Amino acid sequence: MPDKMNLTDAQWRERLTPEQYKILRQAGTERAFTGKYEKNKQAGAYKCAGCGLPLFASDTKYNSGSGWPSFTAPADGDAVDMHQDGSHGMVRTEVTCARCQGHLGHVFPDGPGPGGMRYCINSASLDFEPEAGADKNVEEN
Repeated sequence: MPDKMNLTDAQWRERLTPEQYKILRQAGTERAFTGKYEKNKQAGAYKCAGCGLPLFASDTKYNSGSGWPSFTAPADGDAVDMHQDGSHGMVRTEVTCARCQGHLGHVFPDGPGPGGMRYCINSASLDFEPEAGADKNVEEN
């Protein structure tokens, strides 16, 4: 389990863009089909934009049609925490970074593969680190 990262609100505001702050620290959501990683198919690692913790591997990313980057599983089971979220008149499972507690998105039990999960994650909560030599112009159709 990663060590927890605790910063003041002022430190988070200095560290993050306004959009990242809204999503990671205030549990906001970017509009569907607008995130920079929604169509990314490049090989590499998706890390928390707040603290750099590796969260998802590109080989677990798929096009769910939801408008947000979707993954079948976290890179490591200890990388994310899950909490019940009753906001907006719905009951969902929120996904947060295990290190900095930043809001990433939600997980749903309608994904492909043996686990059947869809981790629906905001692009603004992620940074992407491409694999060495990976094609930088590959996008999903």
